[in-house]
Amino acid sequence: MELHQDLPPLMALRAFEAVARHLSFIKAADELSVTQSAISHQVQKLEQFLNQRLFIRRTRAIDLTPAGETYYRQIQPALESIALATRDLRGDDQQETTLRIGLLASFATLWLAPRLASFNARHPHIHVELLPSVQLADVGGGEVDLAIRYGKGGWPKVRARRFMGEILTPVCSPAFKAQGVGKGPLLMAKSHQPFEWTDWSTHHGIDLAHYPSVMLHDYNIVVEAAVAGQGIAMGRHRLIERRVKEGALVEAFDTPPFMSEIGYWLVTPERPSSHAAKCFSQWLNEVADA
Repeated sequence: MELHQDLPPLMALRAFEAVARHLSFIKAADELSVTQSAISHQVQKLEQFLNQRLFIRRTRAIDLTPAGETYYRQIQPALESIALATRDLRGDDQQETTLRIGLLASFATLWLAPRLASFNARHPHIHVELLPSVQLADVGGGEVDLAIRYGKGGWPKVRARRFMGEILTPVCSPAFKAQGVGKGPLLMAKSHQPFEWTDWSTHHGIDLAHYPSVMLHDYNIVVEAAVAGQGIAMGRHRLIERRVKEGALVEAFDTPPFMSEIGYWLVTPERPSSHAAKCFSQWLNEVADA
């Protein structure tokens, strides 16, 4: 049987892959520099060729049908292989690409940004764009290519892999500790999962009910407030290492460091990752273990 008899129209296949990856006709059209109606026409053409519905069209969103999900998982690696083979043959490894990463501003500032130079040196043609936000970036919907989240995992409709654990110890400034830490307050960052103080107090059997708390926008602000003597912060060792070495922060209580299932997770879409995302994931593993 001739191969071409089973091949769908390649422009239609390319349009389908872009829409399935972004779950958006608008974003696919922008990526391929065509109109939204042209993308819709190509997808309909592919659906007619396959005699299958590939997308469920909703009022404000779209989803892949089970057949569409299966087909996407099968054809995406093949298209990725074609792209890589073409790039290798053209000697075009140096093609610029952008990798968008959603994460907390505190992790970006205190841990990732100081280490990014080594990734840039290894992959100079992958431009990393950090998109800090307290809100969880929509990885599955294509808002970002991947995300780094802090917590215990369990996020729906994405893949999550813990790449680095965290050790927790309450900290404060030396001057604040000298005045006495018995009255607090506890400095906290807004979070979808406010688990740090709860897990720590449960582990050590310490009742924190009488301590007042101050809720701050981001962990960066929590750290700076603790350094300024405004209260007790839950110290995330990975992020406050420099402040501890400088002596700006010290342990507030005489309790051993606490390590739980809390940590930093690399979150990727359920669909196959791009070449740039795979490069970043490999590099992240290396620096996290260093």
